[in-house]
Amino acid sequence: MNWFIAPRELRRLGIVGMNERNVEIIARLNARRRYPLVDDKLLTKKLALEAGIAVPELYGVIETNHDARNLRGLIAGREDFVIKPAHGSGGNGILVITGRMGERFRKASGLLEDIEGLEHHVSNILSGMYSLGGQPDKAMIEYRVRFDSLFAKVSFQGVPDIRIVVYHGYPVMAMARLPTRGSDGKANLHQGAVGVGIDITTGVTGHGVWHNEIVERHPDTGAPIGGIAIPAWDRLLALAAGCHELTGLGYLGVDVVLDRDHGPLILELNARPGLAVQLANAAGLRERIDRIEALRPKQPPLPAERAARVQSLMAH
Repeated sequence: MNWFIAPRELRRLGIVGMNERNVEIIARLNARRRYPLVDDKLLTKKLALEAGIAVPELYGVIETNHDARNLRGLIAGREDFVIKPAHGSGGNGILVITGRMGERFRKASGLLEDIEGLEHHVSNILSGMYSLGGQPDKAMIEYRVRFDSLFAKVSFQGVPDIRIVVYHGYPVMAMARLPTRGSDGKANLHQGAVGVGIDITTGVTGHGVWHNEIVERHPDTGAPIGGIAIPAWDRLLALAAGCHELTGLGYLGVDVVLDRDHGPLILELNARPGLAVQLANAAGLRERIDRIEALRPKQPPLPAERAARVQSLMAH
């Protein structure tokens, strides 16, 4: 079902629009000098490691076409890995290798690629094909997340993740992003993934949104997407809340994956998180932001305390 809602009704529901997000939230809370801390995934990874925050292991970095020949050595003996641009956005340019067949590599889609194809992809990354502003980029080769079986029935091929929106250090809204056949296994809503609302107080999933339609089941597997309880939800909220101190950003999106062997891993941070999280939760951000503003004069210093405060506040 597609729908149109008048602007007045959107305001009544507390829906934050693009202009309000850009002018009243992002421009006010996110100093541009801090953007490189999240736009550069290499720098984000370094900061997270220094803060003791778990991230996918980095196998190596390729910075020039001359260094592209090092790719063979970086992936030698590895059955699976991920190649991604350091300055990419929206999941563009991320190549996931899930296994090998002889001298060829199996992509998340199931298609096979040879080493020359991987080198060509790296060359495209270096040229800036996938980077913000088309600037020359670096290619990162890192650990492929083996996602927790929790989402096995509601995900197609790729790795599902959890987006937590953080306002002034408080996690205020969250959703799971589930890959589909249409999204080519990527957890990107613009490419066709399903966004599933998560109750910020309990960590239990609700209904979802897919191509502007409200859905109760995954479009490919047919499995119900609601009623899934995210394990250690308190820990995930505290992890997201701590990214406020990590970056100095007042408004950010924290993308977390649940690895079956390593637990929660920070996949990336976003200084301009989208607003689809409101549709996934059938709720507006405005009321929650207003509640946080009322709390801020007595803001707890520790991320875990802020996360707990939000859970208590939003439960009423």
